[in-house]
Amino acid sequence: MKKIILLVFVSMAFSSCFKKVSATDIPKLNGYWEIEKVVFPDGTKKEYTINETFDYFEIKGNKGIRNKVAPQLDGTFLVTGDYEKVAIEQSEGKYIILYTTFSSQWKETLETLTDKELVLINAAKNEYHYKRAAPINLLEDGKKN
Repeated sequence: MKKIILLVFVSMAFSSCFKKVSATDIPKLNGYWEIEKVVFPDGTKKEYTINETFDYFEIKGNKGIRNKVAPQLDGTFLVTGDYEKVAIEQSEGKYIILYTTFSSQWKETLETLTDKELVLINAAKNEYHYKRAAPINLLEDGKKN
């Protein structure tokens, strides 16, 4: 009996660490995101320590774009021209991002979305972990803002 109670307690504690994405979270997707790592279904990881581009989301309602941008030393971003149209739909209690380009379509599930963290899962079950990005801004005497 003690083992069952312990198992229930541990399960509740573990599940409370993961907050389900809700409709009120969707605006948090707006802005710049820097990829940190990809976790593959077999548990292996690919870490990203330096990124030349960030993902920029601009969502209004449930539609928008995702654009690749390159951070510049003056704190601005150079738009690369690579972008996807985005639509967000709810399916089976989860939020799905549908991407469309001139030549392709695909989707990813919003697994985690907070002010600082984004996790997307694609059809191959790869988990893409992002952190909120901030512009690189070196001004006056090399001070970083």
